[in-house]
Amino acid sequence: MARNGIVEDEENNFTHNRVLPVASTPTPGQIKEESDAKVFLSTKVLGLEELLSLEVWRASLAELLGTAVLVFALDTIVISTLQTETKTPNLVMSVLIAFVVAVLLLATYPISGGHINPIVTFAALLTGLISISKAAIYILAQCVGGILGSLALKAVVNSAIERTYSLAGCTVTIVVPGTDGPTVIGMGNSQALWLEIICSFVFLFASVWMAFDRRQAKAVGRVIICIILGVVLGLLVFISTTVTATKGYGGAGLNPARCFGPAVVRGGHLWNGHWIFWIGPTIGCVAFALYVKMIPREHTHSY
Repeated sequence: MARNGIVEDEENNFTHNRVLPVASTPTPGQIKEESDAKVFLSTKVLGLEELLSLEVWRASLAELLGTAVLVFALDTIVISTLQTETKTPNLVMSVLIAFVVAVLLLATYPISGGHINPIVTFAALLTGLISISKAAIYILAQCVGGILGSLALKAVVNSAIERTYSLAGCTVTIVVPGTDGPTVIGMGNSQALWLEIICSFVFLFASVWMAFDRRQAKAVGRVIICIILGVVLGLLVFISTTVTATKGYGGAGLNPARCFGPAVVRGGHLWNGHWIFWIGPTIGCVAFALYVKMIPREHTHSY
């Protein structure tokens, strides 16, 4: 019934008790919140619409080509540095790697954000910068790029160099001739895994974090950030190949796609301990994401 324009609650004709809504019946506000949550999950987290986005696939092409050039250049640097038999091959190799990484980041940054590394992509996913769909497309492109880069290297080197240096792939152990037959030399899996975890975290913490923080990125500038990324990566390569140097161990991979390419093309012993170059960076990314989440939002100046 209505009195003075106000609609009263319905009453039961027999008991005159107010008819209450069923507890499970959602209110308009709850329906809107559930709808917003579904939209957030679909667009922000999963990013399903990005699977059909031409922009994302075009950006992934830059990731593919950038990673292919990166793998070809880095592996060429490793082989040529060792072949020249310089007194400080690790230092020369690290400086050249830093330079190449900085240049390729500058080349791909305007198109795709300049990841060219599954570590950067996965860290961006865990910190909420990109969706699951975009991360999957990028990592797929990076792995394909790693394979293409290794194929290109295989096409320009002779079989002797390919056998001797295994296309500069990531190794934990190798098999060498011994007095009592073939002998396995290198680093233990647990030590190599810890080194991969620590180096991956330091790489994200000391350099990639600046690229993720828009305030720092704007203040420092794109060129400086790319140079810093290259320098930090070069330092980590130098550390992992000198301080912890062990014959048979190729140093920290710091890029699963770079390790994946030679393993697919060359195969053989490159698959021994290959999981370390994926699991180690994954744990490092998770640790970095937890560190980011623990920082108060106002201190990160948002993304």
